[in-house]
Order: sequence, then C-alpha cells, then structure tokens
Amino acid sequence: MEAEQVAELKKLFDSDCRNIILDLLDLRLADRDAVRFLRGCEADGMKLENCPAYVRDWMDSERY
Repeated sequence: MEAEQVAELKKLFDSDCRNIILDLLDLRLADRDAVRFLRGCEADGMKLENCPAYVRDWMDSERY
C-alpha cells in the first residue's frame, strides 16, 4: 500500500469509520504514508483485521 492507494481509500472512508472493518490479509508491503493512514483509521474507530505483525509494530512505534 502506497500513498496513491491511501488517497483512494480516504475518499471511500470519508464518512464514519466506526462501522468499517478493513481486512489486511493480503497486505504485503506498506510505506510510511500507509502505516500512518492505518494508524489514523484505527484511532478513528475502524477495525483492522489480519494486520501483518510488521505493520502493527510500525504503527505502535509511530505513536511515540
């Protein structure tokens, strides 16, 4: 997932994120913009399922 895909997803998720579940099972690569986007989505109440461990670790480290 790169910045281009993040922009497309932001358009789709411009409404209330609390009812959205994003399945990341097929996510293999993510850049910094994608990780920050996913972290923000989760902070807004979106559920992330099957998040790869490296993405989860990166999201956690970006919080500090």
